[in-house]
Amino acid sequence: MALSLEQKKAVVAEIASVAANAHSLVVSEYIGTTVDAFTEMRAEARKTGVYLKVAKNSLVKRAVEGTDFECVKDSLVGPMIYAFSQEDPGCAARLIKEYAKKNDKLITKVVSIGGKVFDASEISRLASLPTKEQAISQLMSVMKAPVEKLVRTMAEPHAKMVRTIAAIRDQKQAA
Repeated sequence: MALSLEQKKAVVAEIASVAANAHSLVVSEYIGTTVDAFTEMRAEARKTGVYLKVAKNSLVKRAVEGTDFECVKDSLVGPMIYAFSQEDPGCAARLIKEYAKKNDKLITKVVSIGGKVFDASEISRLASLPTKEQAISQLMSVMKAPVEKLVRTMAEPHAKMVRTIAAIRDQKQAA
């Protein structure tokens, strides 16, 4: 069923608003993927903050104009599913990578982040990026380490003195 001009404008506006705020984009070919697999993937996408859309390439090309994802316009050929990461840069890549393991018909074609296009093989690197919570915990552990070391260093002379006195006491008791 063909879309009317108003429907096409609505799709372009919707994708443009998502692309303007997205962290990354993963474009995958989906020929032969079942409806059940798509339904399951869409449910998981909603939970993880990924915007999934199957749309005509010409509409997506118009929608990404003026965004960081304008660089992917030349790569959009064939039936594609577009996964925009809204929570953190790696969530779309993790979703597509996970479902590509279950479904060999889902083939990643393009990965884009920060206004640059990467080969599909880079999906593993993008998927391995930490989530926001993981990044915060890593940052906090790095920030906490010097303080802990300072406290241990400042406490060590007192502890050493106590061990020395205890050793002298034990030596005198033994004699």
